[in-house]
Amino acid sequence: QKMPPSLPATINIREPRWDQSTFQGRAKHFFMVTDPRNLLLSGATLEEARRVVEDYRAGTVPPGLTEDQLWRAKYIYDSAFHPDTGEKMLLVGRMSAQVPMNMTITGCMLTFYRTTPAVLFWQWVNQSFNAVVNYTNRSGDAPITPSQLGTAYVSATTGAVVTALGLRSLTKHLPAIIGRYVPFAAVAAANCINIPLMRQRELKLGIPVTDENGNRLGESTAAAQKAIFQVVVSRIGMAAPAMAIPPVIMNALEKRAFLKRYPYLNAPLQVGLVGLCLVFATPLCCALFPQKSSMPVGRLEPEVQARIREKDPWLETVYFNKGL
Repeated sequence: QKMPPSLPATINIREPRWDQSTFQGRAKHFFMVTDPRNLLLSGATLEEARRVVEDYRAGTVPPGLTEDQLWRAKYIYDSAFHPDTGEKMLLVGRMSAQVPMNMTITGCMLTFYRTTPAVLFWQWVNQSFNAVVNYTNRSGDAPITPSQLGTAYVSATTGAVVTALGLRSLTKHLPAIIGRYVPFAAVAAANCINIPLMRQRELKLGIPVTDENGNRLGESTAAAQKAIFQVVVSRIGMAAPAMAIPPVIMNALEKRAFLKRYPYLNAPLQVGLVGLCLVFATPLCCALFPQKSSMPVGRLEPEVQARIREKDPWLETVYFNKGL
């Protein structure tokens, strides 16, 4: 019985397994990252994955480790530990919690949209969850201060509630189906407030831009604006199918005798439909833009351009991490 050949210590597990310059590669990567089954893993499994990854990075390859096992360990490790600080992340804030948490919250927002207290409560729950996710997945390079976190949280919650209640009073005289879309408008509005506020430091001071080899060339606020815009678009895209498709189905179902007879099935049905949409929408919308985004040097601020031209007159494109 021959031992399988030992794995080379040269696989770059700091990068995703699939080519991130293609949509398909990014989608495969995010399907792994957002897999809700990762939430069920025991602490021992997480620690074991951490050990495999840290040993491998240090150049120790456990005998008999296969490439598939190595990648599996990497994705388990990434699902639970912060990439910059290495600390274990809050369960609720992990990417793998996105689908079950959003499915419950969105399902309830779509079910209980008829009374003011319900609108207030579910928009508040949603923004509290967003604040936890944004805090958990913050960039290690730019820590968020508690006061910034508080401002973003209060502003986004206020924005969402004002949008929801304002639109609800406007849609009172319109067909019922339109009222069902109010929660989506509120979530979209809150995302447009929440993410820029959470990342206001980047908008003021800029985010690091690098050449293609990762050498830091300076900080750019123009790159920060593009990064934040892309994140807002993909967050709204993530919410869109889950908040756009179930209302149409539910509107049709509620006219049937079946739901009139069993009204308590309304919320579970809604949550299930939302979950089905989110399982696909979450990874696919995360994959819309490359994590390592790029822009032409000519689009940066003049002073940043000047500094880059001094170092490298021929450089045409800079790269930056857009965040999630």
